[in-house]
Amino acid sequence: MRKQHDPSELRARLRALGDNLWWSWDRRLEGAFCSIDAELWESVGHNPTAFSIDVDEDRLRHHAAAVAPLLTKLERQLRSYMEPSRTWASQHCRGLAASTIAYFSPEFCIHESLPIYSGGLGVLAGDHLKSCSDLGVGVVGVSLLYRHGYFRQHIRKDGWQAEDYEDLDPDRAPITRVRSAHGKPISVHVPLGLSVIDADLWQVQVGRCRLLLLDPHQYPESVLPGALRLYGGDSITRLVQEVVLGIGGYRALKAVGIRPSVLHMNEGHSAFAAFEAIADRMEETGLPFEQAAVDVAANVVFTTHTPVEAGHDRFAPEPLLAMLAPVRKRLGLTADELLAFGRVNPDDEHETFCMTVCAIKLARHTNAVSSLHGHVSRRMWKRLWPDRRELEVPIGHVTNGVHVATWLAPELAEVYGRNLARAGIDPAHAEAARSELMVVDEDVLWTTKQQLKARLLQFVRDRVAARYARLGISEAVPELHPDALTIGLARRFALYKRALLPFQDLERARELLTDPDRPVQFLVAGKAHPADEPAKRVISAIHELTVDSGLQHRVVFVEGYDQAVSRMLLAGCDLWLNVPRRPLEACGTSGMKAVLNSTLNCSTLDGWWDEAYDGLGGFAVGDAGVHVDPAVQDERDSAALLAVLENEVVPLFYQRSDRGIPMEWLARVKHALATMAYRYSADRMVLDYATRLYAPSAGRVSAEVRD
Repeated sequence: MRKQHDPSELRARLRALGDNLWWSWDRRLEGAFCSIDAELWESVGHNPTAFSIDVDEDRLRHHAAAVAPLLTKLERQLRSYMEPSRTWASQHCRGLAASTIAYFSPEFCIHESLPIYSGGLGVLAGDHLKSCSDLGVGVVGVSLLYRHGYFRQHIRKDGWQAEDYEDLDPDRAPITRVRSAHGKPISVHVPLGLSVIDADLWQVQVGRCRLLLLDPHQYPESVLPGALRLYGGDSITRLVQEVVLGIGGYRALKAVGIRPSVLHMNEGHSAFAAFEAIADRMEETGLPFEQAAVDVAANVVFTTHTPVEAGHDRFAPEPLLAMLAPVRKRLGLTADELLAFGRVNPDDEHETFCMTVCAIKLARHTNAVSSLHGHVSRRMWKRLWPDRRELEVPIGHVTNGVHVATWLAPELAEVYGRNLARAGIDPAHAEAARSELMVVDEDVLWTTKQQLKARLLQFVRDRVAARYARLGISEAVPELHPDALTIGLARRFALYKRALLPFQDLERARELLTDPDRPVQFLVAGKAHPADEPAKRVISAIHELTVDSGLQHRVVFVEGYDQAVSRMLLAGCDLWLNVPRRPLEACGTSGMKAVLNSTLNCSTLDGWWDEAYDGLGGFAVGDAGVHVDPAVQDERDSAALLAVLENEVVPLFYQRSDRGIPMEWLARVKHALATMAYRYSADRMVLDYATRLYAPSAGRVSAEVRD
């Protein structure tokens, strides 16, 4: 007799599994949601909590027999995954496994169903947390819950970006309220000048790791507009958010009983956490500020992410002193002594307070995020060590990496073999992965990529059609060709990223794109910061290209960029284009994700590509030279880009075997996979942090040698 399943029980099981975002990189639970109601799954933005609430009971009853065994299997596998004795840390770094690292970041991109991220910084933080979970490294993330999140992007009929902010309903998001042992909701009191913010505390379960989110929603937005938006409002709003993140974040850890062994500040936004930790140390031990600051600094790791001046938050002295008055009093510092921590020149009363400078001064370890960025950072901050040569400035680097299971298309994972997922943490698996990847069958690989491209092109057509319908545009949806070389250009829009570089010589670009024998098509996506008018003008200019009479079927802008759109583009494109103005890209991880998905890179020698490019696994635009005049550099790089597309990329892509397969192109793809996939994984990145920074900072090493 067929077993009857209670729909209410099935709903509860879906909700429970969805509450741990482990499913977002396992993917099988997503299949269960889709099999029950694919249309609903799309309409709720891939949100498991909202799906579990909204799904119709009759559908649950109808699909129960097919879905219930899968849920049982996933529940069993999640229990096994959560077992701490099976991790890298428990086997190779037991001391660190028993420690807690607090990882502060203003944004985390775990999944598109939790829109508290804007770009690369949040994506990196999310990947870091996921790999810490996989490896068993005891990291707790700390961030803010932005009730209005980051904006949803729409492109108006005239091509101008419009921003829509949607309220995030915690009851319909994969988060839970943090409660005491007695079931009482926990809130954190954050002193803010003469007032106090009460921030509710929420939690996201990310595999084995926790992400704590401070929710300052009770603070009236009429007093502080934009406070509930990521990167919203003016400098005062940003200052308030960073006080809540740093001081409130440290207090949140104490409120849940966590005494972190290491504070890892992901960019300078959370630097105030170190001040709170010092004040806490002083109150517990009776130590004076100078000694407590030294003790705390020994446990602080700071990662700087940008060589772009605008990326370093700076605040005027007056509002900063007003906001920090309570913690300054606890620290026993004068106003000038506090301000000195954020100034390169402590005696310059006209210098603003820089959060990056503050973080560097309060941390034992400071690192950049690629080899080239390390050189740039040492040069940028040498003024803090005027008596040292540039090479002696104590800023190292840990090159970023990406979480393989999150970004690798499942279809390609089946093609590659089983060792790639663990290649970053085990030399034996790395060698096995290289061997597996080099013997991947080209026919199977090419067929899989073609299927992913077809899915991408249909997705793009559907999204363009939806925009046309919304705006009442009667034009035909662009015809995208499955056989054409498809180039992806998707990232946050900022002027230094030069999204218009391929079209600077428009006639030459038009000739390249419209070649009837070897056609090329560009898929462009990305958001501009709401206050960045120059970046919005770049999007508008690209929109003009999409309606150009000769290019409307060759250049397509995909609105609403988020993690889901990114995964689709990375898996379906043939070539990934990245052309930042050297050396302004600190790292850039989208190209690493492209490698995982058998999409070749074509990039200027900046960020990670400067250390990864070997002449065989992709294409380089120009050389490492930098002209002092950006306009001259842009002109040179534009010509170099078109030259490499015309003379290397296009001919290689259209060079086919008797079976219609671009064998030389795929040889480059396989070389990139074999040499870069494991090297630029988040597992390798976290191992570097764990062994070189976390363990020494936590006092978990048996030997340490210093120059």
